[in-house]
Amino acid sequence: MDKVIEVLRNGGIILYPTDTIWGIGCDATNPEAVKKIYDLKKRESSKSMIVLLEKDTKLNRYVKQIPEIAWDIVELSEKPTTIIYPEGYNLAPNILAEDKSIAIRIVKEGFCHDLIKKFGKPLVSTSANISNSKSPLSFADIDKRILKGVDYIVNLPSNVKLKTKSSTIMKIDMDSTFTLIRK
Repeated sequence: MDKVIEVLRNGGIILYPTDTIWGIGCDATNPEAVKKIYDLKKRESSKSMIVLLEKDTKLNRYVKQIPEIAWDIVELSEKPTTIIYPEGYNLAPNILAEDKSIAIRIVKEGFCHDLIKKFGKPLVSTSANISNSKSPLSFADIDKRILKGVDYIVNLPSNVKLKTKSSTIMKIDMDSTFTLIRK
């Protein structure tokens, strides 16, 4: 864990197991680190990425206004759920969508939760693949370009498979209307 934190603090990018699938991550407040991920994934900078927090009480630090219904969704969700909030702040500008919205998921347990807690800052989370390629469910499925392009790979056995799939994503407006983006 200490080596991962050191890499993150120095602006590096990591390959790590999130609460859903294998992901590429970095300090979500560091624009240079965020750019490294866009470059590695060959992802258009207009396509924002997800930010992970370890508890909902930190949402106010990174979201200007939180629609009331979001609190219920975060609390009652039984599976990982990412919410796109109307306007993010205190994050790297290039992690925000063009309309300034931000996708955030609260990680409730596991390695990823402990990592975010110890790091003390939000983490970027994006699937460990080149853009428009299939998301890897096991370490063995990760493209070699990703493996070579990150600064640190979390040391887990290569046969470990994560139990879930990508998170549900929903966009919530200030009037509490929401749109399901990914089920």
